[in-house]
This record gives sequence, structure tokens and C-alpha cells, in this order.
Amino acid sequence: MIFGSVHDIVTDDLFLNLHGFHGRLRVLLKLEGLNPAGSVKLKTAVALVEDLESRGLLREGSRVIESTSGNLGVALAMVCAAKRYRLTVVSDPNANAQSLRLMQVLGAELVIVRERDANGGFLQTRIRLIEQRLAEDPELIWLDQYANPASVATHAARTAHSIRTSVGDPDYLFVGTGTAGTLMGCASYFRPPSRTRVVAVDSVGSVTFGGPAGPRHIPGLGSSREPRLFDAHQVHRTVAVPEEDAVRMCRRLAADYGLLVGGSTGTVLAGVERLAGELEDHSTIVVVSPDFGDRYLDTVYDDDWADLRLPDWRGEPARQAPAHT
Repeated sequence: MIFGSVHDIVTDDLFLNLHGFHGRLRVLLKLEGLNPAGSVKLKTAVALVEDLESRGLLREGSRVIESTSGNLGVALAMVCAAKRYRLTVVSDPNANAQSLRLMQVLGAELVIVRERDANGGFLQTRIRLIEQRLAEDPELIWLDQYANPASVATHAARTAHSIRTSVGDPDYLFVGTGTAGTLMGCASYFRPPSRTRVVAVDSVGSVTFGGPAGPRHIPGLGSSREPRLFDAHQVHRTVAVPEEDAVRMCRRLAADYGLLVGGSTGTVLAGVERLAGELEDHSTIVVVSPDFGDRYLDTVYDDDWADLRLPDWRGEPARQAPAHT
């Protein structure tokens, strides 16, 4: 198969059956990292850029800016390089070094903020810097992944549709919650009368589900302010997972299946494990796996990194989930 552009290469129909993950459940991992950008965010990046193009806001050489902790920045850098747009990425110390280097190699300007916001994260600091840049430069355009409905639409049309085409309507669909574009796209697609119950998974320390703000170290999920795209009424269940459980789950996938997954995937699978006792026997569960673990070798898979930031990761996971209906 021959493609006309690097950002057209999206593999959207690959699933791994995690035999033995849980004796009563069939767990299918939707592998989203097998594209040139290495993550589900390639679809988001294309949607955000094409939305601006459809409104006549971009021309060759246009300058765009976005806040991201990793994968979206890599995907946007790839898309913008191919389309000849100039990209500025605003990130923070939680982003992994390999992703930041990839953005730079692909031509993005990189700005790192280091001041935490009032909730202990960096997101609002990143947004303030973008607002400052926009005020200083009227030619600069913010892609705004946090509020652009194009992100939701593309994951309904592509991510969710590919699940139905390949698997049918699963009993449960577990999706991580960051900006909530992937989640809400899937939730809008699998709304009743579909039998699929969509479960939103996030990290403890994120405020998205109404829990208290706290420190988070693994990029990809969570927010220090509620995502504007998130609508709790469209999901069946939410569950918050400690980052220690995510690290343990990533290590388990590597040991048991020979598969290196990213921190978000580990978090979502830990959410499945926490709710497994409440799910009906023989249920089919699809888990969206945003990326692979090669960008996390110096963090999630590094013992010293985990010991310093998450000293309880070597223990047993808590069995009572901090879940919300």
C-alpha cells in the first residue's frame, strides 16, 4: 500500500487478545502506537490541523502553537513538518526526554514551563504562556486540543468506528482521560442503543473526576483543570488509578506478554483490574492503548525513577478502587 503523506499512515484495526489477563473476562488491547507518530494522537493532530485548514486559517508558513506533555507534540510536529507549518510546543518537566527530542528533530520550537499552577500541575501555567504568546503575536494560531470538537469527532469516526468494525460492540470499553477527546469520541459513538458501557480511567491526582489535585509524574493522562471536552454524563463509570499501579501493570505486560506499553495503557489496564470483580462473567472488554513503552524506558521502566517518585510501586496494589459512578 502506497501513501501520499506520512500522516495518512494510521493503523486502526489491530487488537491483541490478552489471554489470561483475567480468568472471567476477554480483554482486547487496541494497539494505537503502530503509526509513524507512535501514538493515538496522530489522529488528533491531523484533525486539529485540518479543522483550521477547512476554515481557511492556515497557509504555508503559518505559525501554530499547542500545549502538550508528549505524544500530541510529536504527532503535531510530524504533521506540521509535512504541511510546512511552523509549530511551537509548550511542555513541562513531566514530558519524557525522547518525545521532546523527537519534536525538536521534526522542527518544532520547544518551550518548557517549570512553575507549577495552583493545583500542583503545569497545565494552567502552559495555557497562560500560550495566551501571552497569542497576545504578543496576532499571526500565531492556537490549535487548542482542550476545547476543539474536531478531536472528539475524529475519534468517533475513526477510533470508535474501527472498534465496531473489528470487534462489534464490546460489553465494556475502557479509555484513558487526558484532554478527553478520545474518550468523548468513543462515548458519543457508543451511546445507547449500543450495549457498550464506556469506562473512563484517570490517574489519582487529576481533578477531572472531581478528586483532589495532587502530584502526577506520568504524562498522557490527567489534568490540573477539568477538561472542557469531558462530560461525565456520557460515560458509564469512572475510576481513578494510582500511578504506582500503572507502573506495576506496565511491568506485568512486559513480563507476561512481551509487550512494552506506555504509562497511559498501564493505567487503563489497572483500571480494568480494579473493576474486574464487578464485571459480568465472559464480558468482552476493549482497552484503548495509546502508545508503546519505548518512550518510557527512562521513567516507568526505570527502577531508580520509580523508587524516587513512587516509592510504593514495589508493593501490592490496593484492592479497593477509588471509583465513582
